[in-house]
Amino acid sequence: QVQLVESGGGSVQAGESLRLSCATSGYIYRNCMAWFRQAPGAEREGVAGIYLFTGSAFYADSVKGRFTVSIDSAKNTLYLEMNSLRPEDTAMYYCAASKSACALNKNNYNYWGQGKQVTVSS
Repeated sequence: QVQLVESGGGSVQAGESLRLSCATSGYIYRNCMAWFRQAPGAEREGVAGIYLFTGSAFYADSVKGRFTVSIDSAKNTLYLEMNSLRPEDTAMYYCAASKSACALNKNNYNYWGQGKQVTVSS
């Protein structure tokens, strides 16, 4: 019943931009939502998140100044605008929602999307 469905992503050259979207449906009590990413053979890591009640965003140091997370509460859709992309941004990106604790700790999140690939070539 609860679904998080990502869209967007793709393959770009370094320096270009992409936008990811995460549409949610079904009842989800959530304190925050966030984006995580995982490269092949690597651990899933936090990228950016946002508190739903305040709109306050938080970011990993590696993406500060380049990525912007936002949410359209009326549409139940989370976004990640990715600018000045680098090859090291290449990963599968996942949308997630947490009922309680936030930050960029994957263990805090209760609901997950299936992921969208982002590939950045140098």
